[in-house]
Amino acid sequence: MDGTELYRKVILTVSGNIFVKWLSIKYGKKLASRFIAGDTLDEALDEIERLNAKGILVTLDHLGEGIRSLDEAAGYREEYLRLVEGIANRGVQSNISLKPTQMGMALDADTAYQNIKSVVRKAQEHGNFVRLDMEDSPYTQATIDMTLRLHKEGFTNVGTVMQAYLFRTEADVQDLMGAGVNLRLVKGAYKEAGTIAYQKKEDVIDNYKRIIKLHFDQGAYTAVASHDDRIIDWVKVFAEQARIDKQGFEFQMLYGLRMNDQAALAKDGYRIRCYMPYGTMWYPYFTRRLAEKPANLMMVLKNMFK
Repeated sequence: MDGTELYRKVILTVSGNIFVKWLSIKYGKKLASRFIAGDTLDEALDEIERLNAKGILVTLDHLGEGIRSLDEAAGYREEYLRLVEGIANRGVQSNISLKPTQMGMALDADTAYQNIKSVVRKAQEHGNFVRLDMEDSPYTQATIDMTLRLHKEGFTNVGTVMQAYLFRTEADVQDLMGAGVNLRLVKGAYKEAGTIAYQKKEDVIDNYKRIIKLHFDQGAYTAVASHDDRIIDWVKVFAEQARIDKQGFEFQMLYGLRMNDQAALAKDGYRIRCYMPYGTMWYPYFTRRLAEKPANLMMVLKNMFK
């Protein structure tokens, strides 16, 4: 195991520690402000307008996962309905990302489906798109099934995410492309066992390139979500050699990371979309960002002492 992988495992493990949670919550805004657009929808919409002015598209995420009641899920559903209306009313260039567990998937799958369908239907009415974020492996199949069910009911404005570190992903990509599902392709940010996921970063990168190529070769619109220059540069070269227009696919990056590079990609004619979270339930998202690379932790520490 190399140093980066060890660092990632340590951060994801200690994130469950009570003291670490207390420390993070106590200094919450100071710690997380690098990665979170604000507490409220209006704050997020203001930030979307700022990024759109630089040519950067957005996918907006209201933070929350691992809920404990269906009433809580209903509250998130209502916030997402307001979110869809807010995007439409402001006229900003943003689609929507949500987590199925936020809508109750771990509690009652049918209720979660109905909650998500309400959001997807509202988005469809406004000509917008909803991405079902992929969470950790216990929810992989359920998320795929939900996405396919929505498509079969006529909601083709919904897509999901494929994680390159899972062994199963190449086969899943084939199946979902066959059904016409729009996919975001990522490395994967959760801690997963070696029995189901690649543990070495070189193996993850190799599989990532494999599924990106598979997507391009099938003529599918490809959303590549990565901050890794090896992936970004490889995609640029592949697209140029395959004569794929810069507007025929998109790069995606996270809010707060490489913002100047995101603007530069837009200036160079590439489609670039920023994953922008907002809300007060930031802790799980925040710790995954820290786990991805040591540089993210250093940025947070610098923010603390400004």
